[in-house]
Amino acid sequence: MTVQAQFFTNDEAKPVVVENPLGKGRVLLVCEHASHTLPARFGTLGLSEEVRTSHIAWDPGALAVSRLLSRSLDATVIYQNYSRLIYDCNRPPESPSAMPVTSEIYDIPGNANLSEAERSVRTASLYIPFHDRVRELVAARDNMVLVTMHSFTPVYHGKRREVEIGLLHDADTRLVDAMLDHVENGKFRIERNQPYGPEDGVTHTLRLHALPIGLLNVMIEVRNDLIQNEEGQRAAADFLSGLLTKAIAAHSP
Repeated sequence: MTVQAQFFTNDEAKPVVVENPLGKGRVLLVCEHASHTLPARFGTLGLSEEVRTSHIAWDPGALAVSRLLSRSLDATVIYQNYSRLIYDCNRPPESPSAMPVTSEIYDIPGNANLSEAERSVRTASLYIPFHDRVRELVAARDNMVLVTMHSFTPVYHGKRREVEIGLLHDADTRLVDAMLDHVENGKFRIERNQPYGPEDGVTHTLRLHALPIGLLNVMIEVRNDLIQNEEGQRAAADFLSGLLTKAIAAHSP
């Protein structure tokens, strides 16, 4: 019996989902924090339903915006089907925040005192298959553009965040530079490496799949109060679609 077969019940969804796998666009959309679902074996992790469905468990609106971008860009989407509280696929296995004991102001009882064996099973069941699949999708096409989609809270530790869309990069600034060059109107307040940056450890997926082979890449963060309904999701997706299209064209041969 495989590790995954032991990890999930027979009627549970697979951890990795790929949509529009034959899309002809250059962009690969990666959504590591698409869901707040917990595998059945973990129960509630000792958390209330309100906390389990809050931003600490997922990025509300990120998958919806990814799907809209997929339609406009004919892009493939890959997402993780389970909560980042079980395993945050934008963190390496050695990172404490991969299986957080505390998130913002909340303790996660079900993650306390995990053994190395328990951490290894989560890694093998969630992190490894997710990034193996991303790697396969990247390898299947030349000149891919890697875009990871996230959302963030308007208030963090009591402090209001004024930025509305963050364009994040690690060592490779090319795509973010081009996107910022093509921002023409004041529809959204956009900032570079806000509300997080590489020093916060949030660019793991970019480091793993884009930087080693020189792919254009960006991590996009949208403030989640702007994408809590279909109208807001569509407005953000339309804006980002146009911005990505112009920025990518600026780097085309």
